[in-house]
Amino acid sequence: MEAFAGGSPTQDLLDAVVPDRPVYLPNRDHHGAWANSLALRLAGIDRDTPDPADGRIERDTHGEPTGLLQEGAMDLIARLTPPSTPAERLAALLRAQRLLHSFGITAWQDAIVGTFGAMGDPFDAYLTAARDGSLTARVAGALWWDRERGAEQIPELVARRAESSLGRFRAGSVKLMVDGVAETGTAALLAPYLDGCGCATANRGTSFIAPADLRRYVTELDALGFQAHFHALGDRAVREALDAVGAARTANGWRDTRPHLAHVQVVHPDDIGRFRELGATANIQPLWAAHEPQMDELTIPFLGTERAGWQYPFGALLRSGATIAAGSDWPVSSPDPLHGIHTAVNRVGPGDSGPVFLPDQRIGLTAAFAAYTAGSAQVNHLDYTGSVRAGALADLMVLDRDPYAAPPEEIAATRVARTFVGGQQVYDAGL
Repeated sequence: MEAFAGGSPTQDLLDAVVPDRPVYLPNRDHHGAWANSLALRLAGIDRDTPDPADGRIERDTHGEPTGLLQEGAMDLIARLTPPSTPAERLAALLRAQRLLHSFGITAWQDAIVGTFGAMGDPFDAYLTAARDGSLTARVAGALWWDRERGAEQIPELVARRAESSLGRFRAGSVKLMVDGVAETGTAALLAPYLDGCGCATANRGTSFIAPADLRRYVTELDALGFQAHFHALGDRAVREALDAVGAARTANGWRDTRPHLAHVQVVHPDDIGRFRELGATANIQPLWAAHEPQMDELTIPFLGTERAGWQYPFGALLRSGATIAAGSDWPVSSPDPLHGIHTAVNRVGPGDSGPVFLPDQRIGLTAAFAAYTAGSAQVNHLDYTGSVRAGALADLMVLDRDPYAAPPEEIAATRVARTFVGGQQVYDAGL
């Protein structure tokens, strides 16, 4: 988004390049999309088109659509895009697996197994790969919660879970998108966003699932043994997700469902200790915890100084005793764990030399490695892997150097030489 003024490209730029074919370009974070005039016309989007309940059509000062669609408004055009085929989805999965193995990744949680926007549902690809043995990684699938529906979809999720227990794939999680992203003002905040002049606006972001409904859904899912996987970015979303976990704990007792909150960008200090109290894992994306244009130009000015200081509180969460798991949210950002570890330790991105982003929230190298290994294994119910110990499965990566032997500023230079899953080599860099 930082490539465009205010993070908001317009249809005119696309029309100048491709005027005769519809163009629909999802943002790298998959929370917005950019379309040209022809795509808007084909979708019937004009000044009279109302915003969907879970999204926003960006408009100019005259009320005309600009070509930028946020959150649920993406679906107005996404539903017109050509669907992928089963063969394409399988090829995409296997290509992704090769890439992830090259970064030393032996297992992952797929945060969206279901239909979302223009992305095809990968469920059939996972089943095929698990059945024929081409799925060499261990994968936990998070079944997508359709936020336009309610509890009536739960029996469908139960049926999908039963169908998924196959080989190295299982789908025992449910992904609940609680809010959007800070850069577009859709992350849910306790207090309003600021405008460019530092004054409070009327916007506090969007809760895609009403808090009372969220508590009810999560309680029912937890009773059925599902793991709740929350997208919770703003401080209000984090609190609403923790409240839902608390409601489930109260109603069902302490069950080993291992709920986790992904992203946790802005966390109110009052909620830091609740992660440990409720047994909720903080699922962090360390690469985002650094100064870069999207942070400095499109986030900090609209949060304000105090609230900007609550961002990505890895250190505070660890000091409180919370369980930390680390991931990438790929393809939103690089899946390379070593780059994430570098940023978690330095709070400066790989190759950057700018100021440290909230230095008190840096964590040590061992804690960062643990988040990507034991932490992610724990949240994915992979209790038989995640550390090197007698009796554990040999899910291992071999590095080309000892990352402890060099300065922290050089962590990102480390490379993966080989990757093993269950003792079988799945990647060799030839180093």
